[in-house]
Amino acid sequence: MNWGAFGVNLAVSAGAALAVMLVAFAVGVRTGLHRVVDVAWGAAFAAVALATYGMSGGGVGRGLLLTVLTVVWGLRLATHIAWRGRGHGEDPRYERMLARAPGNRSLYALRKVYLLQAALVWLISLPVQAGSYATGGTGGPALALAVVGTALWATGVAFEAVGDHQLARFKADPANRGKIMDRGLWSWTRHPNYFGDFCVWWGIFLVAAGSVQAAAVSVVAPLVMSYLLIAGSGKRLLERHMEGRPGYAEYVARTSGFLPRPPAGKGRGQSG
Repeated sequence: MNWGAFGVNLAVSAGAALAVMLVAFAVGVRTGLHRVVDVAWGAAFAAVALATYGMSGGGVGRGLLLTVLTVVWGLRLATHIAWRGRGHGEDPRYERMLARAPGNRSLYALRKVYLLQAALVWLISLPVQAGSYATGGTGGPALALAVVGTALWATGVAFEAVGDHQLARFKADPANRGKIMDRGLWSWTRHPNYFGDFCVWWGIFLVAAGSVQAAAVSVVAPLVMSYLLIAGSGKRLLERHMEGRPGYAEYVARTSGFLPRPPAGKGRGQSG
């Protein structure tokens, strides 16, 4: 690995993530809706991947594969969240956070939301960056890891896309108003989208891990993402928000909290 060039790329990729988040911040301040940061999350990963690909000299191989996987995932996620949030007000998470802001709410949002997420994008994208600069690791084991990693990535994207579609269709039916979504993938796991993210980033790491150097540098990234999804700002906070809704305790009792498995029992969720 060319460590000097990789070090420069770390700085450039940090700038790319920061630029996307600062644009989102400007939009959030202008519209009064800081939920725009959720759209910027996926877009920032795509920006980092594209900046890395350009800085590393482009070409085909592991770097191109990592770029494609990251850009496809990031833009799909950004597009879906933008479409889902159209016409809605502020996200309750950000409303609660900003209600506690000491002083200027916009500067508080900048520090606690946008800059923090820019830093996380930079950290979690380390497999894309390191894998694009790593040398060697192009033989049989590396190819096998690339195949397995891509398959795991595809599984994750499928869980996210199918789960998002199923949930959107469920919510669009007025007959389901106030009910717990417990159908399709949502009957196998309470969080198909978070499980999908988990698969995507472990898959990307496996592609990068065809190089021992890249694996050593970037293994922290999928570990951090796994923590965020399961015990950090993902599953834990969403379930805290859902607690107390009629029928949710029964749904929890029969449905896996993360890893998919067949549902226990045959009952449907109760109205909420």
